[in-house]
Amino acid sequence: MTAGSVVEDPDLSELWIFVDQVLGMLACAALWFRRRWPVPLAAAMLLASTASHFVIGPSLVVMFTVAVHRPFRPVAVIGALAFASSLVNGLVHTDPDLGYVGSVLTGALLCSTAIGWGMFVRSRRQLVISLRERAHRAESEAALRAERVQRLTRERIAREMHDVLAHRLSLLSVHAGALEYRPDAPPQDIAQAAGVIRASAHQALEDLREVIGVLRAPIGQPAAGASTPMAADGAPSPTAGAGTASEPRPGTEVRTRPSRFRRPRRERAANRAGRASGAASTPHAQQAPPAARGPWDGAEPSRPQPTLADLPRLVEESRQAAMRVALHDEREACDPVPAATGRTAYRIVQEGLTNARKHAPDAAVTVRVAGAPERGLTVEVRDRPVARDGRPRRAEPIPGSGQGLIGLAERASLAGGGLESRAVEDGGFLLRAWLPWPS
Repeated sequence: MTAGSVVEDPDLSELWIFVDQVLGMLACAALWFRRRWPVPLAAAMLLASTASHFVIGPSLVVMFTVAVHRPFRPVAVIGALAFASSLVNGLVHTDPDLGYVGSVLTGALLCSTAIGWGMFVRSRRQLVISLRERAHRAESEAALRAERVQRLTRERIAREMHDVLAHRLSLLSVHAGALEYRPDAPPQDIAQAAGVIRASAHQALEDLREVIGVLRAPIGQPAAGASTPMAADGAPSPTAGAGTASEPRPGTEVRTRPSRFRRPRRERAANRAGRASGAASTPHAQQAPPAARGPWDGAEPSRPQPTLADLPRLVEESRQAAMRVALHDEREACDPVPAATGRTAYRIVQEGLTNARKHAPDAAVTVRVAGAPERGLTVEVRDRPVARDGRPRRAEPIPGSGQGLIGLAERASLAGGGLESRAVEDGGFLLRAWLPWPS
């Protein structure tokens, strides 16, 4: 390109041609620094190109570099300087075949081509960089979403496992403790107590199997082998219609009941219907939703979801485990509580009784349900240490993870309410929740 810029001019001396060639060689050597100082180098070469033909080629390369690596403002300045250089170069070295105007237009066309091609390359590179950044950002966002879904799934599994098994296993621990308390009991009583523990363990295993089946099932499809549908608030019904064996006591007959999943299907359905009818006769009781059938023929009916109608049975289970529990239903209206609110209230009472059984087994527990439409539903579970020898007695607390209260707070928040848990002055513990109750 530099050699092609030589114009045969008989008026030029050999000395000037030699100087022009030296300037061209220096300009070519200066191209090594075009990316470090593109704008100053382009300005210097454009000024030198007004007198030297050999500098025109390197100046075009530097202008291309400026257009590729610099923003629009420096490119515009260099473009204006290049146009001015073309005017001067056409005046000093006019091509006899093209004339002054032709020489100026040729120089301007060369400069415009170099700058335009450089700007095109720059825009192309910026487009590729933006697409790469967008793809990287999309991958990062997808990874964050997957991590968030995984974290929420883990929290959901932990909450469901705790809600399902904590209550059942605490009752199982009470029954095993009663068996340990009577090592000299008759063999028949020991066998009956072992049957109670076995039935409770089978019930806990069935609840665990159903929860795992629901968690593994695809969205919108029931789990194979699991009969518990997912509740509206994201909690399955592990204990809604489950019976609990009583604690063996001295001098009393221990009655055993086989595991639920070992009984015939018709007998299980009849027992569920009997329990549902008994729960409906309770004052202010909310009718449990009917059992849903699966999409396949002959599917086993699902157990009803736990609601406020199941609170008397839940309290009775705790009483059979030697707990002193009092239930006060102080609702002012007979209007049914929404299903999601009823399930949340049931879980709160269940967790409160479980915590009292674990941390204060000798305390007297009071369960209070109050409220009315528009004002909301208030659920309280309070335990008070029983006074012995004139002093309140409270068992040593058992270390816990606190996941139960965290899960209850999340449930209450999802239902639009709130949860409060604190120790009271008499040495007991208060668990209070407020849930919305629309009219």
